[in-house]
Amino acid sequence: MNSFLHLMPLFLVSLGGVVLMLLSAIGKFSTKHYIYMCVAFLALAEAFQVLHVWQLYSIDLYPQIFNGMIIADSYSSYFNAILIMGAILILLISEHYFAMQKHFRGEFFSIMLFSVFAMMMLVQSTELISAFIALEIASLCVYIMIGFQKDHHKRIEASYKYLVVGSISGAIFLLGVGLIYAGLQTTHLGELAHQIQYKENLNLVIVGASMILIMFLFKISAFPFQSWAIDVYDGAPLPVTGYMAAAFKISIFGFMLRAMLVDFEDIKGIWTNMLIFITIATLVYGSFLALIQKSVKRMLAASSIVHTGYLLIAFISTTTMPEEASSSLIFYQVAYFLSSVGAFGLISYIVSDDKLRITYNDFKGFAKTEPTMAASMSVFMLSLAGIPSTIGFMGKFYIFSGAISAGYSYLSIVAIIATGISIYYYFKLIAVMYFYPPSDGASVPMLRGITPKIIGLLALATIWGGVGNIIITYFPDVDFIIDLAQIAYKSLFL
Repeated sequence: MNSFLHLMPLFLVSLGGVVLMLLSAIGKFSTKHYIYMCVAFLALAEAFQVLHVWQLYSIDLYPQIFNGMIIADSYSSYFNAILIMGAILILLISEHYFAMQKHFRGEFFSIMLFSVFAMMMLVQSTELISAFIALEIASLCVYIMIGFQKDHHKRIEASYKYLVVGSISGAIFLLGVGLIYAGLQTTHLGELAHQIQYKENLNLVIVGASMILIMFLFKISAFPFQSWAIDVYDGAPLPVTGYMAAAFKISIFGFMLRAMLVDFEDIKGIWTNMLIFITIATLVYGSFLALIQKSVKRMLAASSIVHTGYLLIAFISTTTMPEEASSSLIFYQVAYFLSSVGAFGLISYIVSDDKLRITYNDFKGFAKTEPTMAASMSVFMLSLAGIPSTIGFMGKFYIFSGAISAGYSYLSIVAIIATGISIYYYFKLIAVMYFYPPSDGASVPMLRGITPKIIGLLALATIWGGVGNIIITYFPDVDFIIDLAQIAYKSLFL
């Protein structure tokens, strides 16, 4: 029964996907109905997921059925709770956008649930083959979600680009798994860790693991594998862009962190110098790309590359300080998730019947026409820039201080410079909203529905993550999230 309870989130999300797919064949429901049915299944799954999120545990789910391919532990509970909550927030915050774009039907939301299911499976995978299957299901769903509007050439182009890049990275991953199996005769993470300790010739394993690492760098859009990111993020529908930039990246980091800490612990130092170069290049090149963008949507897409660099700093720091660095990485994903989902959700909310507002000019005088929305967007920009009193600042503080303690002070210096550069392109949007007169046709839809409430809630959470423990000491705050992250880390070694 205990295993069944831990399996319920996966079951409910997949069941929701099947139910919505069947209901879409009837065609008698509105977009709003599909959204709330989708949210209902996700909310039930989240309720089961958070039951044990603060407990230290590790359970091999039905070994006689799954043969040790998936696990339920504090680590996967933490990540899955974020993934499910992310999907809920993206659906609710994009309600207006989905309603305005008439082509979103039940199949789209069914596919989204299947992608959430696959990402949860990826985080829970303790076997490379099951991880590959989960990764490909999630990627296939995202391909479809990007190109769902089949009469929009930009969507189709973005979907095709991501399909090509994703297929290449998937093939590289599978080849790496094959080489690891050839070297160790197993693909199970726990067994791999044991075999690596006693195997003398690890050449095939190192090459195979390097290929898996390349797939990882592809998926998180790190340099030099970032060329697809801006065009794909720009071409995708706004809610899908936010979903890819936040939720999808969380699941990829979740699996790779598990693999590196448990599976390749004894050989991960081999890639340190290469990852240091990639991290610096990602921070520098991502900052340059963000500076030259004229579209807010493309700027946020480019800046996501910079945030990948911050996460890679914590990833590298796990070589010398695994617990502290892992906790800071997990926490920063929450911080970035809140800010990016809020920003992309707000942009999707101000879409009108005849205009897609994504350029800086579209936001001129926004504070005069919609002061509440402008204030919320400012909070998200301040957090992404790492300004004090926001959760983004706390996330950067933990990563930078952890890198210094781990002996990577120079990475912190480069990251601080990149943060200083980011102030320009994030504050540029704030300046446009507050110091320019409204542009022609700057009016936005009336504040209605649940979307503005979700935007406000995310803005408050972003501020609370920075100053909450100063205001009310007994309410859950940053320390609570860090404690959960540390519990998640410890469960990997039970």
